[in-house]
Amino acid sequence: MFKFVRPWLVIVLIMALSTPALAWGLHHRHHRNHASSAALTARSALIWDASHNRYYFAKNIEERIYPASTTKVMTVLLALEKLPLDQYVTVSRKATQVPPTKLDFRPGEQYRVQDLIYACLLKSANDAAGVLAEAVAGSEGKFVDMMNQKAWALGARHTHFANPHGLPSPGNQYTTAMDMAIILKEAIKNPFFERAITFKYRILYSKGGRRHFLKSHNKSLFLNWKQNVFGKTGYTREAQSCFVGYVKKGQNLFIVDLFGTHKRWEYLKWIMEHYAGINL
Repeated sequence: MFKFVRPWLVIVLIMALSTPALAWGLHHRHHRNHASSAALTARSALIWDASHNRYYFAKNIEERIYPASTTKVMTVLLALEKLPLDQYVTVSRKATQVPPTKLDFRPGEQYRVQDLIYACLLKSANDAAGVLAEAVAGSEGKFVDMMNQKAWALGARHTHFANPHGLPSPGNQYTTAMDMAIILKEAIKNPFFERAITFKYRILYSKGGRRHFLKSHNKSLFLNWKQNVFGKTGYTREAQSCFVGYVKKGQNLFIVDLFGTHKRWEYLKWIMEHYAGINL
């Protein structure tokens, strides 16, 4: 008789371990994670291991979106390719006639190229982007042509720029999460760009001595995370909050970007931890 009891005891034990209480616990844990993610939304987002061309997270990465001030990644990339960092360039009246965010440069003032780059990447100054564009190409229109040619050459072929700062130009200025990741990957090959986006603060001066204080718009640098995510923010009413940045994990370069969200830093942290295994 005992020969038959032992298997039944095993079955009973299995059934006991499969009680509704245990099953509810597993479901509840999954539901809690799902609820956390459901509260965080973005129109498109990407985590890309650019070192091995692996995708850890991808949501609508080929969908057309507004770039907002992530546009300035391309502006700075071209300025770094075309201008010496220590060169002084002159502010035109046209370059000052843009909406905020800006540093309220005055026509005729002169600033070094490297300081204008800091102004673009940290403060996201629209007037600084305009000054760089004119210094590179002579006019904003010609610079925009260069931006689009560069995007095409890099393989960012679902992108079209209309200005150097990212202010709205409906139907004429757009990109995708994948394209912006490609553009950022190229930009951070430049050592100055890679270093510039790590600063929280910076002070710059005009040639005449006028002082400007810069504080980075990348709020993740101020959140005491275990690891920094360096990158460029963007925001307009049409685009909502945007970000394109990177994290290094060992020898691997992870590029992360997100567009069209109301909870930029929460979303960024959530997808990096849950999909890339990077504990921020």
